[in-house]
Amino acid sequence: MQDFIFYFKLGWEHIISADALDHQLFILALVAIYSYHNLKQVLILVTAFTIGHSLTLFLSVTDVIRFESKWVEFLIPCTIVFTALSNLFIKDFSLKSIKINYYLALIFGLIHGMGFANSIRIMLAKDQNIGWGLFGFNVGLEAGQIFVVIIILAATFIVLNYSEIKRPSWVLFISAAVFSLALKMALERIPF
Repeated sequence: MQDFIFYFKLGWEHIISADALDHQLFILALVAIYSYHNLKQVLILVTAFTIGHSLTLFLSVTDVIRFESKWVEFLIPCTIVFTALSNLFIKDFSLKSIKINYYLALIFGLIHGMGFANSIRIMLAKDQNIGWGLFGFNVGLEAGQIFVVIIILAATFIVLNYSEIKRPSWVLFISAAVFSLALKMALERIPF
């Protein structure tokens, strides 16, 4: 149980810590187009991200796949740039029109999962159960994401219900801000 708690904390901190700005920006970009009425859809969305993240994390930790970290560190902000940019072109916020986000979350989760693989590979000793450690990490990751989602949806609720700001303007503001920060991160991490 101590291994589970250790890796749960590691997964939680992977999303909640100050060093997790890239993950927080990605979640913000994904969730920016939703409202609190869409909580179920948003939870499915972040779970799709966790599934993708978990898959490549598992494949990386077990040495099935390996990528140069400089490319992964560059691709992570690129996924944020793409997600935020796609938000800027959405005219209709119906669930049908934003269904592609589930696929983006899953695919981009694959990229994000490679970002932590080198660190966790070192932590998982050969005598430990890799599955148990990865399970604890992914449960912590999902809990952290849900926490961030609740904060984002609560802020969205407050802004849209207690100010004159309309939803399209809010999405534009959030997405443009995330786009700017992520583009700066991507440019700083160009691997060549």
